[in-house]
Amino acid sequence: MEIVSKFTIGSDEGVDDLFTVIKSSLHSTYRELISEEEIKQYIENWDPRKMINELNNLSNQLIITYAGQKPVGYGIVKSGSGHSGSPEGKRFTELNFVILKEYDTSETRESLWKKCKAAASFTDIIWTNIFTEDPLLEFLKESGFVIKENSKTTPFQLPSYIIEMQVSKN
Repeated sequence: MEIVSKFTIGSDEGVDDLFTVIKSSLHSTYRELISEEEIKQYIENWDPRKMINELNNLSNQLIITYAGQKPVGYGIVKSGSGHSGSPEGKRFTELNFVILKEYDTSETRESLWKKCKAAASFTDIIWTNIFTEDPLLEFLKESGFVIKENSKTTPFQLPSYIIEMQVSKN
């Protein structure tokens, strides 16, 4: 099956693909920890128009990974977005990086990571808030991320890490 990661604009189709991956990921990641009702309530509060506007902000990039024609992962790169412990004088870029468990292969990871890293190549530091149990944590650490602090995930406030990767040498 062909794995392709591509930059996607904030459109109805792009957001539909993004929401497809998010919904599936939420259910598979949190179903043992969060009630189905809480997950459903969270999903019901999504506003596709708001997401389209956010993705069409020039500071944000959406990358969708497809296996064949099916969306199986995404990366959202938000430049200029630091976290609470971000040092002054550095350019920070936030990364949301998700791959559906059933498509989590080295080929899928590398395809998505390559595009995300290219989109964030202008920054000093890439960071993300990642669930402590996320299977992608080890891949991101192998790719150069280091744990900076303990945190909580959104939206369910579960244990997570803030991890960072130095991009530029500034």
